[in-house]
Amino acid sequence: MLITYYDAYNVLTSVYSKGAYLKQALSDTPIRESTRPHLNKICYGVLDKDIYLSYLLDKLCAKSPKLAIKVILKIGLYSLIYLKTAPYAVTDTCVELAKKLGKGGTAGFINAVLRNYIRKGVEINETGNKLLSIKYSYPEFIINKLVKYYGLELTENIISYDEENTFVRFNTGIDGEKYLIDNGVNYEKTPYTDTFIVKNFKMNEGFYSGVYTFQSIGSVAICDLVESGETLLDACSAPGGKAVNLSSKFNKVIACELHSHRAELIKSYASRMGKDNIEVLNLDSTVYNNDFENAFSSILCDAPCSGTGVIKDNPDIKLNRTDSSIVELNETQLKLLTNISKYLKVGGSLYYSTCSILNDENDGLVEKFLNENKDFTFEMVEPKLNCHKGKYGVTFLPHISYAGFYFCKLKRIK
Repeated sequence: MLITYYDAYNVLTSVYSKGAYLKQALSDTPIRESTRPHLNKICYGVLDKDIYLSYLLDKLCAKSPKLAIKVILKIGLYSLIYLKTAPYAVTDTCVELAKKLGKGGTAGFINAVLRNYIRKGVEINETGNKLLSIKYSYPEFIINKLVKYYGLELTENIISYDEENTFVRFNTGIDGEKYLIDNGVNYEKTPYTDTFIVKNFKMNEGFYSGVYTFQSIGSVAICDLVESGETLLDACSAPGGKAVNLSSKFNKVIACELHSHRAELIKSYASRMGKDNIEVLNLDSTVYNNDFENAFSSILCDAPCSGTGVIKDNPDIKLNRTDSSIVELNETQLKLLTNISKYLKVGGSLYYSTCSILNDENDGLVEKFLNENKDFTFEMVEPKLNCHKGKYGVTFLPHISYAGFYFCKLKRIK
């Protein structure tokens, strides 16, 4: 267990002190494969519950410990509370971890803090949105935005959702259900015939040979709502899941990506799934391209966003998002949407989507766009997946749709 705690400490320290993304930190840290599942559980869990764990430390410690000790204590507290690891094993391992890191002088303090929690626990003495923030470990500014738009009851339903699901989408022409049965995989159907919820699924050769891929049900739902056509512009395409999915609906897909290394991800994804009608361009979709003016009858704008709808998969979002960062994202989203709208033919469809559940980035952003672009209107859609209907578009919410995504269909009318 000491090795796992040591690796978890290194990964989490990279996130907390260097601002690293969790997935990148896990990738950059040498890890024994035998310990990876336990390590992932701890790293994702500590970040997912960071606000609550920080609250506990504030109550358990007379003064705030240094970062290294905080990380050790958060690993210990998470293991006690959520993994139900034996108390003696947690305290002993955390003490040994401190010694291994050359911080043996803090061993008594770490032991005392953990044992104090084991003996007495900690009560949350807060009310209102502050209580929700601590109880569900969500940034309070996000809670405030959600309550303002969705109301208190629906907000608590959204943020209390804590299930983990894996979705497998099968390639065109593959009988996915037969494949899962033949391979002895437990599965549940979704509203989409090519997509399934799978349990204890182990990736095999079928992934590399293009039989199936992994794609969020929200992303699949968005692709299902895009109507078939001749050529699609996917304005913010990386890593390429939607472009690959939609390639079966269009003769050609133009997939744009700002960063060259991410553009390569799209090419690799398309190649693996055997899609040869996707052209990848390394360009900035917020910058006007004269060659694209009035060139497309279908455009997908899966805009860069806060990611608040997929926090479960990316818990470091809770550390990195602020009120000001949402404002900056709104500016980028509106600039992006305004620019690519010039590429759409009259009568064409512009599909705007995010993986956010914040109104600022969804209906609120669409309203700003429509107020400034009178040659556009919206059309309400009817998804197969359960959703929350807004003024202009639909939001897939975690507790009814497994994850949070937004989708709106815009039409150019003149």
